[in-house]
Amino acid sequence: MKFRRFSQFSLRIAFAAFVALLGCDHAFAQAKATQLPAGIKMEKDISYIPEGDVAQKLDLYLPEKAAENPLPLIVHIHGGGWRGGSKFPCAVAPMVLKGYAVASVEYRFSQKAIFPAQIQDCQAAIRWLRAHAKEYHFDIERVGVVGGSAGGHLSALVGTAGGKNALPKIGGNEEQSDRVQAVCDIFGPADFNTVVQQAADDKNVKNIFEFNTPGDPYSLLIGTRLDDKAKADAVSPVHYVSKDNPPFLILHGTHDTLVPYAQSEEFAAVLKK
Repeated sequence: MKFRRFSQFSLRIAFAAFVALLGCDHAFAQAKATQLPAGIKMEKDISYIPEGDVAQKLDLYLPEKAAENPLPLIVHIHGGGWRGGSKFPCAVAPMVLKGYAVASVEYRFSQKAIFPAQIQDCQAAIRWLRAHAKEYHFDIERVGVVGGSAGGHLSALVGTAGGKNALPKIGGNEEQSDRVQAVCDIFGPADFNTVVQQAADDKNVKNIFEFNTPGDPYSLLIGTRLDDKAKADAVSPVHYVSKDNPPFLILHGTHDTLVPYAQSEEFAAVLKK
């Protein structure tokens, strides 16, 4: 199968997210935590699952001046080893000034709930956003997702598992799709079956934890050792790849000290088949 070309929207949303995550928007980078650049308004801590967990919330960034046409939506998923990090502040929020709506999603951490809780939360948030598209003036046919590290892993899972009913749904809005039209995966782990050996083979990787121990974020996420193949398969974006996946942009530094570069090489090769 030939590698699928990016649509114009996919290229724009992936590049826009990449630029923002690099911190190229000086105005936002210099803003105080409680201050947004002029022209952006924010709705904070919106529950995407009514009466759900305290973590099941998102922040929404919109233009202060209503757009004439429905806006493409960037969904940002933060990193933090599936056990930390925060949806705020959101590095992609400046993309509102470039014609996008932005949602930054919080999810349950692995100390509280093991996989698939994290991807279920992200998919529930996407369905909630689609269900409220008219209220917030989104274009439900142009939804992209971006994240780095653990957020890259979850973004990749949203891309490969979305729209397939591969995982039990939570949070309602099941009439809405959790499929997205573009993915920007920034150094996210892609295959839990191969990450241990790839880390051992990569001279740049200097993990601050030992795999298959209580301090290992990979094992903590799935609730067991990584040699449990069924659970390692279930959590791995590479396991869900199919010919109808949306376009991907994968970004990964060759000298990454935490996630082996080979993870993204392996994932890209499977996506291209």
